[in-house]
Amino acid sequence: MDDLRALPAPDLVLVTAIMTYWYTGAEETIRLIKQVFPQPPVILGGIYASLWEQHARQNSAADAVEPQVTEKNILPLVARYTGFSPASEVDPDDPDTWPRPAFDLQHSIPYIVLQTSRGCPFSCPYCASGFLNPERLRRSPEAVAEEIEYWHQSFGVRDFVFYDDALLIDQELHFLPLAEALLRKNLPLRFHTPNALHVGKINQTTATLMKRTGFKTIRLGLETAAFDNRAAFDAKVTEENFLYAVNCLKQAGFSRDQTGAYLLVGLPGQSLEAVEKSIEIVKQSGLTPIPAYYSPIPHTALWPAAVACSPYDLESDPVFSNNAIFPCTPDGFSWKTVTRLKDLTAGRPAR
Repeated sequence: MDDLRALPAPDLVLVTAIMTYWYTGAEETIRLIKQVFPQPPVILGGIYASLWEQHARQNSAADAVEPQVTEKNILPLVARYTGFSPASEVDPDDPDTWPRPAFDLQHSIPYIVLQTSRGCPFSCPYCASGFLNPERLRRSPEAVAEEIEYWHQSFGVRDFVFYDDALLIDQELHFLPLAEALLRKNLPLRFHTPNALHVGKINQTTATLMKRTGFKTIRLGLETAAFDNRAAFDAKVTEENFLYAVNCLKQAGFSRDQTGAYLLVGLPGQSLEAVEKSIEIVKQSGLTPIPAYYSPIPHTALWPAAVACSPYDLESDPVFSNNAIFPCTPDGFSWKTVTRLKDLTAGRPAR
């Protein structure tokens, strides 16, 4: 509130909300904004507004909800609500012309989140990336390297977190030149990939460059090690892809503590035994298995199956999509299941 009160009164307030089941946070934010600035319209956009548009209109307390706001329509939107139509200084189709995120408005910057590309060429049934970002856009490696250098030199930031949906796609034109540009800058940096890398795109060159560049946290989007039935789920990864990627990462010098493979848990119709088998396969490979609890998302191919099997009324409220409650497991949340999975991933005897 103190930070809000320190600002001059705006003509328009734009609010974004990411996780759909955290929509109550958006409501609270909008309520606080309206307490400090009762006059300007407050507009809600972002992932929640795009995936649950009607729910957002009915519950957010925003003056308006604008789904699918992008660089192409943000200025016309501002003009519609304020009457002010500024000339654009950026090219909506060229992310190299977009301004940097205003991380410097924070009181401190412990790390920087990077998105060097937008969109994904795959259509995984559990993921809404294709709906939210139907157009594939990519920044130039040189522009990304310059931004990383800027945050390090200007604010002393050392940790950088990649949140691309497809960082390694077309890597010969994107990731590899970026890694080489960072090596030339020779900065003491650490890089992390919590949003997962595509297993099938990791080869020895890629793994070696990641190690030399300073990558410390490697996460692979494996999702399941049930390779025999994988085609019905997605076609991104084969068993050969996975084992080859693991070997490349080991040869490059990455340790088990640094490398993990996400495994989806709680999918419609998925048995606990299938998850346990995937955990064992990942452990045997020498990586750390990391359960990724499934959150059902509207506008994805799995949404109808999720609605049909869930013990909750998924269509009534985004809160039921919270993966913490195991929304697509017939019996719902179970401490016994969570404890068993934690024991298995940690190598402890299952309780």
